[in-house]
Amino acid sequence: MQADDFILEVKDLMVFYENAVAVNNISFTCRRNQIVGVFGPNSAGKSTLMHAISGIMLHIKKKKAMAGGERISLFGQITFNGEDIFNLKPSERARKGIILCPERRRIFSDSSTLENLKIGGILADKSQKKKTLEYVFSIFPELVALKKRQAGFLSGGEQQMLAIARALMAQPKLLILDEPLLGLAPLVEERLARAILQIKEQTGITILVSEQYARPLFPIIDYGYVIENGISVVEGTPEALKGNPDVAAAYFGAQADGKA
Repeated sequence: MQADDFILEVKDLMVFYENAVAVNNISFTCRRNQIVGVFGPNSAGKSTLMHAISGIMLHIKKKKAMAGGERISLFGQITFNGEDIFNLKPSERARKGIILCPERRRIFSDSSTLENLKIGGILADKSQKKKTLEYVFSIFPELVALKKRQAGFLSGGEQQMLAIARALMAQPKLLILDEPLLGLAPLVEERLARAILQIKEQTGITILVSEQYARPLFPIIDYGYVIENGISVVEGTPEALKGNPDVAAAYFGAQADGKA
C-alpha cells in the first residue's frame, strides 16, 4: 500500500488532562475516498481524538492555560496529505481541508438556516459557495423549505442535517463527524447514514466519523476502529469487526435506553 493512499495518518497520539490519559498511544489511518469509523462508549476518548485531529484541542489547551485551569498535553504525530500538521492551528488545518462537524451540532441558533450555511462557506470563493449550496440542498432537500427559519427552531434531525451541510460549505477534503447520530430516532439515523454515504460517493470527500452506536454506520464504513478508555482495542473491515464476538456483543446487542 502506497503512502499516497492515506490522506490522514495518526501515530502514537497521546492526550493528557493533567495526569489523566484521555487518548493513549493511538495510531490509525484514513485512506482517500473512504468512510472510517471510530466507535466506543461514552468517555472512550472519541471526541478528544476528533479535537486533536482538527486542532481544536490546541485551542482548548491554550484557553485552559490562560484561565489557570487543568493542564493539557499532547504528544505524537498527525500527518495530513503527507504534511506534519501536529502544531498547526485549527484555522490553518481548516484551510487545508480538515473540517470538523462537532458533537451536539453547535449551530448558530439565532441565525437562519441559510445564514448558518453562508457562515460555513467563509473559506469558499463565490463559485464554490453557489455550487456547494446547491449540492447541500440536493443532499438535504428537507432544508430547502427551512432556509429562513431560525436554526434553533429546527428539529434535532434537521439541525444535524444543517450542521453537516454547513461543514460541507467549508470545502472539506477530510470531513470529521463527531457523533452525528447522537440523540436521534432510528429512522433519522438511517436517513443521515445514507446521506453520509452519498456524500462520499458523489464528492470523493474522505469522512472520519465517531459514534457510540455502531449499528447504523456499519453498513456504510470502509474500515473501523474501536476504542475504549482511550486505547485502540480492535480494528478492521466492518465484516471483520462484526465477526469479532466482543465487538458484536458490545455494539450489536440491544440499543441503550434513551435513544429517541
